[in-house]
Formats: sequence, C-alpha cells, structure tokens
Amino acid sequence: MAQSRNNHYVPRWYQEGFFEPGRKTLAYLDLSPPQHVNRQGETVPGRSRFESPTSRCFVERDLYSTFFGTEVNDEIERRLFGATDTRGAPAVKAFIGVDKAEWHRHFSTLFSYIDIQKVRTPKGLDWLRAQYPTLTQNELMEEMQGIQAMNCTIWTEGVREIVSAQDAGVKFIVTDNPVTVYNPMVGPDADHDPSITLKGSQTIFPLNRDFCLILTNLEYAKHPESDPLQKRTFARNFRNSMVRTDTFIHSRKLTDVEVGRVNAILKARARRYIAAGQEAWLQAEPVAAKDWPKLGEVLRPPEDGLWNFGGELFAKMADGQVLYQDEFGRTEKPFEGLQKPARIVKPGQACGCGSDRPYKHCCASVPTHLRPSWTELSIRERNLALWRAAHDILKLKPGGTWNDVRRNLTDERISRLYSVFTAFWPLDTDLLQLLPKPDGRARAVFTGTIHPELINQFAVGAGLYFGELIIAHPFLHAGTIRKEYSPVENPRIYRQEVLKDLALLFTLMPLVDLGLVNLVPNPGHFDHHLRDQTMRMAQRRSAARPPRLDPNDRTSQVVEADMKRGQLLAPADALVRMALERGMDLAGETAETAAQAIEAMKVSDPLISLQPDCLEGAEDGGQFSLMKMEPNFEMAMYLAQATGAIIVTDAAQRWSEILDAQLRRGIDPHGGLKLFTNRVEQATFAFPPDELDVLRLTIEATFAPYVNLMGEARRYLTGLQHRAPRPNFEAGLVARFGQIHAKALTALAKRNIATNTVKMQLATPAEGIQDNTINRLLLMTNSEYHWDRVPMAVFMQS
Repeated sequence: MAQSRNNHYVPRWYQEGFFEPGRKTLAYLDLSPPQHVNRQGETVPGRSRFESPTSRCFVERDLYSTFFGTEVNDEIERRLFGATDTRGAPAVKAFIGVDKAEWHRHFSTLFSYIDIQKVRTPKGLDWLRAQYPTLTQNELMEEMQGIQAMNCTIWTEGVREIVSAQDAGVKFIVTDNPVTVYNPMVGPDADHDPSITLKGSQTIFPLNRDFCLILTNLEYAKHPESDPLQKRTFARNFRNSMVRTDTFIHSRKLTDVEVGRVNAILKARARRYIAAGQEAWLQAEPVAAKDWPKLGEVLRPPEDGLWNFGGELFAKMADGQVLYQDEFGRTEKPFEGLQKPARIVKPGQACGCGSDRPYKHCCASVPTHLRPSWTELSIRERNLALWRAAHDILKLKPGGTWNDVRRNLTDERISRLYSVFTAFWPLDTDLLQLLPKPDGRARAVFTGTIHPELINQFAVGAGLYFGELIIAHPFLHAGTIRKEYSPVENPRIYRQEVLKDLALLFTLMPLVDLGLVNLVPNPGHFDHHLRDQTMRMAQRRSAARPPRLDPNDRTSQVVEADMKRGQLLAPADALVRMALERGMDLAGETAETAAQAIEAMKVSDPLISLQPDCLEGAEDGGQFSLMKMEPNFEMAMYLAQATGAIIVTDAAQRWSEILDAQLRRGIDPHGGLKLFTNRVEQATFAFPPDELDVLRLTIEATFAPYVNLMGEARRYLTGLQHRAPRPNFEAGLVARFGQIHAKALTALAKRNIATNTVKMQLATPAEGIQDNTINRLLLMTNSEYHWDRVPMAVFMQS
C-alpha cells in the first residue's frame, strides 16, 4: 500500500464547502510567501495569490508521519484522521441544516471533530510542541493523540450559536487554522490562540461559506464587561456534563461588514494560508491592536437567545437517583463557608491569599495571575479550620492528654471529623486555583511515607533547608470511596486510622500555621480524569519495573508495627490464646495479670485505640489500615511543576523512580551542578525532629541562608536550558555552602537542640527532571503557569 506522506491538515471535503456555486477551485493567499533574489539582486516576495483545487492546498509532507529507523509509518493519517474525517463530514453537514434530530445524533461527533481539527494543523502542532521542553516527531504524534477531546466539555457547556452569511455578498473564508479562538485582550500578534478556558475566549469555526459556529463561555455571554483573561468558573476538562443537544441560537443573519469582521479575525489568527470562493474576500490588511477588541463585538450572541443556556439541571435515573448540575457543570452547590468577599488590601494588612503575612511581604510583588485565589479559603485556612473543628469535636480542654483523645474518640466523633474534612474539600474544588504558582519562592514537594512515626525524622526539618513544604494531607476524603468503606458511614473501622491522621495533623499544625507546611489533598480527589490517568501511568511504569520494598526499610517497619497494633485490639483472652499457640511461656501469669499487661502495652503505644470492642461491628471484624506513600511519582512531579517546587523524598523507592526518569532519557543526574552536588553529598546534615524547634528556628531565620542558597541553585539549574554553564558561579555556590553549613551546625549546637543525622543525595541534571506524561497532565488540567520540568530532587536518608 502506498504511503500517505502528503498530509492534508484541512480536509479536502471541508474545503469544498467554501466553493462558489459551479466552481471546483478556491482562491488562495500565502501570507508569508517565500523570498527570492531577482536579476537586479533585490530580495522580493514570491507569488502569494493563486487559484487551485483542494488537492494541492493546506497540505504538508510528513506532518503526521512517524519514523522507525528508515521506515516511515502513515497510520495516523490513514487510520486516525481517516476515521475522524469519515465521521466529521456528516456531522458538519448536519449543523448546516436545521433538523434538530440530526443535531442530537451528531452532537458529540461534531465537537470531537472540532477538537482534533484544532490541534492537527501546523499551528496547532506548534502550540502543542511549545507545551513540552522537547518532542521528537514520534512523541509529538503520541501527545497529539493523548490530549484528544480535551476541549469538548468546555465548548458544550457554553453558548452555541450558528450565524449565517446567506444574505451577505461576502462569504466566510477558510484558513490553515480553521478552529480559531478569539479573546479581546490577546492581540492578533500572539503566537498562539488563547486558552478556551478564559472567560472572554470565543471559538470560531466556519461550517462552510454560509454558516459559522461561534462558541462563547456563558459568563462572558451574560456579562461581557467581565475580565476576559480571568478563567471561567469550574474550567475543568474531561468530565461528564449534562447539556441540551438541540439548543443552538440560529437566528442571526450577518451583513457584509459583519462577515468581513469575522473574516478579519480568521485571517489574523491564520498561520500562513487562507482561501475563499472569491479572491476579493482575501484582502489581508493587518489588524491594528486598537481595533482588535472592537472586531469581537460581532461574535457576541444576542441577549434574547441566552435564556436557553445556563440554569440548574436535575435528572432522575432509572434507579431513582437524582443527578444535579449547575450552569457551570458543578455537581455540588458551592459551600458558602468557603467563599471570601473580594477586597482591596493595603500593604500593612494581612494578605488576601490567607497566608496571614502582611500583604507587602506576601503577594504585593507577585503578579495577579501567579497568586493563589483570594476569593476562597486558602489551603492554610482550611487546615486551620479543620484543626479548630477537631478540637471542638474531641472536646479538648487545657491539660488534656493524648490518652484522653484516644479514650473519648467515639464512632460519632470519627464520623464528624471526616465529614468536616470532606465539607472543606468539595469534589468540585479547583485545587490549581488554591495552590501556589511558580512565583520564585523556595518551595519543595515532599513525597514519602505519610505516617506519624516517620514524619519527624526528615519531613518536619526539611523546610529549614528548602523552604515551604507541600505534604500530602493525611485525612482520607470520604467522597472518593464506596460507602461501606467510608469513614463517615462506617467510622468504627477507622478507629486506628483516625489516630494516625490526628497525630499527623497535630504534629504539623504549628508549621502549617506559620506557612512552612502546606497540607494538600490529592488533586485526583477532585479530577477523576487526572486520577485515572496517573493510575494508568503508574501501572505502566511499575509493570516495567515492579516496586520492591526492602523488609529492613523504615516503611516496612511501620507497616509491621501497624499490623501488631491491629492484633492488640483483640480481646485479652484471645491474645493469651494466640501467645500460647506461638509457644510463649505464660507460666505463673493469671488471666487478670495478662490482661493488665496487654492493656499497659496498648496505653504505652500512642497509635492504638483505647476504645473497647474495636473489632466488632465491621463485616470482617477488622480495622481499616492505610500505608500512604504519597504523592506517587507522577503526582509529585505534577505538583512540583504546577507550584514551582523541587522534590524531596525519604523513600528509596521514590528516589529510584526519579533517577529512572532521567536514565530513560539518557540524562546525567548530576550534569547541571556536579561540584555542588558532590559537596552536598559529602556533608552530614542535622534535622531537628521537634516541630516546635523547627518553628523557632524558622521564626529566628537561623536557616534562611540555606533556603536562599538552595533557591539560587534551583534558579541556576532552571536557567541552564537557555544559557551556557557558569563554572565560577558553581564554585561560588560550593564555597558559600561550606560557610552556611558550618554556621548552621554551630547554631544548633549552641541551642542544644536534638537533631537527626541526615545524608542527602541530589539529582541536578542540566536538562531537568522531566517526563512528557506529566506535561500532558498539566495541559489537560488547564494549568496555565507551570514549570516544564523539575530542576532538582533530593533524597534524605539516615
């Protein structure tokens, strides 16, 4: 079979929709014709206007070809786009007509077609390539397929209008960027179309010469005075949403001038080629920036047609379940207690982001688009509220002990605790809006075992060296698991687990209050597509190299300790029988003294429930026990790139995964800062295990020079993608490290602070730590501002 290497990125059947009656050709215009030198030695543009059949236009050789050595593969052109065009042609034709039954039948197909048409062009592929540090042709084709259907939900939830040029003397044109996005605040000279998730972004897709589809975000249609660059409410891709498939505004007939304005936008957003039924419609005068916002007035849907869009939807299913959805696709009504009124903050006042720092020392120097949300309770504020709620639910009083908590932790209180946490984190939460952005501040994502017996060994003290720490929240989200396993519905089986969660919360809360720790729920709780994608990626990764846990590893040890705790929950007589079966000598011990000894063992272990009958009531008579090594590799990378953070870990397995990500790409893990890495790996560090010592040292800024030094190393590594290495700078880092390290150890010794001895390994590749799948996740979750790679990772070990 002949290879299809000349790839039409605007299908020929689609171009034919722009023919004038009785014609089989279009007039084409090359906006950037090739230059050549004439006989006089002058550089002049080549031919820019021509008439041609569709076979020779909007085509590029090997645009979709993949290469395996010398072999060329054309399956993407033949199979993917062959099937896409086969389905797309009748769908486009259906919406040129007025049969609503046909609209309903082809609704999903139309938007699927538009979605893939948006990215399959040279301009679309240029945009996709720009979202990654580097992509080979084969990788580009893989990523193009990986993001299919990304835009469909946002488009279908907006206002859908089909305008007509039937009565106009000018008809719509076709360009090499047929799915065009317009935003009044993103000018015609922008390299790429703006994101469709911005409120003021409108998508234009000419269906043929006489009809054009215009898609507008509902908020902007109702309130065109709103900020066009602000994200629309609940801008989440890849989710189920209920919309009416027969609702389109289909009443406007445009004049010659109005069609000309639509065409002007299409021309301005074209990459190189435009075409029309008549050459006169190809006038391509550049659009002045001052005229750009005015051009968009023609795209606004009529106010009297908006009543069909928005509002609340209810759907009753066959099993009696009722589904709810608001006009933005949210399945829960917003919790008013999480909202904050917008306000103007003066420099000396507490910052609006919820950090409790003065505005002038917090967000004043941070651009608006890099600030966390000011209109919702911040992550810190939610964690503090959870801590206060826990005190209230547990009836904690001055002088109360941890044993009092253990004895008084009833099932009703456990249920309330997890209910409060779930209320603070609705499933429709836009976590990216709450997370810090890459704003230049020192920040690290901790990935490791989230357990109260391990957290103080490394994680508590790590913030002294690396700045703000993002740590996975210990509390389980009840809304993400089946009811029979829910801590809200079946709290008895969580009597052990809740103790670990509370111990971690109470340990870290002083650092949370200070802003040194951010306890962040798993982003996958709020985005099912993100959760499913990361799970599949992890499964593929582990299939190639299954994780192996060393029985002597600290994580294995706490797993074993938790198992023994679970056994101690059994009745005393059962434990005595178990001891005898295992050959233990209990001679001289009465049942009473054995029971007292067992009770003493339980009291002495702070992570064992003191509630009676813990093993009763559950279906299998057991306790729910989780070992959380979070976030996993994919989610740690995702959070680090989204927040502008390095990665720190105390887990050998996670460190192995980080190194593997570099070795698979043939990258030297130490190639960016060899001297500095060697010097740090030779040193021995002191990590205070007491959170209150860490709190005092942070307030006194004892370790601030360390945080600054690591920040400079991170910035240097980030800059290596754009400039040559600077050996003198690296030598200076090494020298400063020696001075800062000695002063820090001296300061700790003078304060007589107990510390853990820690060694560090660093990954500092010149190319950064990067995996295309992570960049794809960020792209699919509408992250606008993130790093394209992680510059540094650190492994902490005893």
